[in-house]
Amino acid sequence: MLPSRYWPFATCLLLTVAAGAAVPFTPLAWWGLGVFGALSLVGIWDLAQRRQALRRNYPLSSHFRYGLESIGPEIRQYFIEPDTLETPFSRQQRAIVYQRAKDVLDKRPFGTQRDVYGDDYEWINHSLQPAKIESHDFRIAVGEGRAQPYAASVFNISAMSFGSLSANAVRALNAGAKRGGFYHDTGEGSISRYHRENGGDLVWEIGSGYFGCRDGEGNFDREAFRRNAGDPQVKMIELKLSQGAKPGQGGILPAAKVSPEIAEARGVPVGVECHSPAAHGAFSTPIGLLAFIDELRTLSGGKPTGFKLAVGHPWEWFAIAKAMRETGITPDFIVVDGAEGGTGAAPLEFTDHVGAPMREALMLVHNTLVGLDLRSRVKVAAAGKIVTAFDIARAMALGADWCNAARGFMFALGCIQSQSCHTDRCPTGIATQDRSRQAALDPADKATRVYNFHRNTVVALKELLAAAGLTHPSQLGPEHIVRRVSSTEVRSLATLHRFVPQGRLLEGVPDHAVFQVFWDKARPDSFGAPPEAAAMMASKLR
Repeated sequence: MLPSRYWPFATCLLLTVAAGAAVPFTPLAWWGLGVFGALSLVGIWDLAQRRQALRRNYPLSSHFRYGLESIGPEIRQYFIEPDTLETPFSRQQRAIVYQRAKDVLDKRPFGTQRDVYGDDYEWINHSLQPAKIESHDFRIAVGEGRAQPYAASVFNISAMSFGSLSANAVRALNAGAKRGGFYHDTGEGSISRYHRENGGDLVWEIGSGYFGCRDGEGNFDREAFRRNAGDPQVKMIELKLSQGAKPGQGGILPAAKVSPEIAEARGVPVGVECHSPAAHGAFSTPIGLLAFIDELRTLSGGKPTGFKLAVGHPWEWFAIAKAMRETGITPDFIVVDGAEGGTGAAPLEFTDHVGAPMREALMLVHNTLVGLDLRSRVKVAAAGKIVTAFDIARAMALGADWCNAARGFMFALGCIQSQSCHTDRCPTGIATQDRSRQAALDPADKATRVYNFHRNTVVALKELLAAAGLTHPSQLGPEHIVRRVSSTEVRSLATLHRFVPQGRLLEGVPDHAVFQVFWDKARPDSFGAPPEAAAMMASKLR
């Protein structure tokens, strides 16, 4: 049966035929032939072109969106919300990604649309002696001293699994990463055949389901891991502890969705319900976590190995940090995912009210590592609603070494923020396994857009740095970013936030509330919650 999204086009074709059959007997038939024939030609052109997946999936009817910008849930976005309201991403944010992905003019006329005297307005201070920077290809060395270190770009594709994304979307992302020399995080769905087609750099994310490295019972399989990790395309290993959009949740992939392709990537039986536990089974303590990280690094042949987490209970993070000091084992990198991160589907309570936002989480991780004098051994990445060069600069000023983005690169693929990722009816063929819908997405064209978006964004970062008198993003510090906190007061991030001096935690507990309450109670041999610390915090907040 013809999908309903083709009905307007099919109706015009039928009316064209009917009008043609009535010509030349009535003048109305001539009018019908002209009108419906023209609409049919537009629909045929929509199906034939390859640059816009929305037009291929919605021939003819998609022009109501492009012409009126008023279909479906976008009515509120286009007619009620201002350009700068970020819910989840503003029209201004989406527009800058589209323009940079298409490599068209991304400049703005007539000044800012933001209220520069409103609370939370931020800016980067410029220098009277701007710097000259030759290249925008900024690199961060990860795993120095390991057998197979990696030079990561400062901007990369964040974790999105095949299964959540379509095959063509994965193809396009990886081909764009290959062309631009940045990495593509596989997501916890493991490495699919589509990740391998174009040879772009991969960071293999391993979640609690151990997809791609599990035995028949769902336990970690060392030999399966060794085989996949030994692929030269895999540059780093990332153990996922939690993600920002839905921390503390496992997942179930229904049997009907376990296709042969997904089963092949994940190492599970076709057509059998697939579980991801809420917690890992390979370790149960902070020391165990670090031992597992070290084992993965060894099994991979010395590739940089780290973990991703969304910060929740501070004592759990402190316990991991203390375990680093006690064992001498450190991850090569930590990816800090913020609560503002995206997902294909999660309960409202989790997306809105669980986990620390990225900036607070990033600062806690950075401060702890600096306080333990471990920061030089562990690189830190930030992920969570990053789409512009200023987003990258601000995260790096707060302590990140590089940034990852997921939804930004989805916009580069053509995502229109229809928020239908969980329905399998993505109108642009990105977040769906429907073969007819994803066929509308042309991987070659979208790969160019992914490449363009990355390149133009890091070029904009280069220009920001040059204007500030800096030559590399690593020189950014909290003193470079300023925030308005009221109509009469502005403060740099260096004075707005409290930063821990290097080695301070080796001397004693710094005068920060979170450290004062939880640091002494955290234990490297347990993730367990210290009840007396929780009671102490409650008393301080009264």
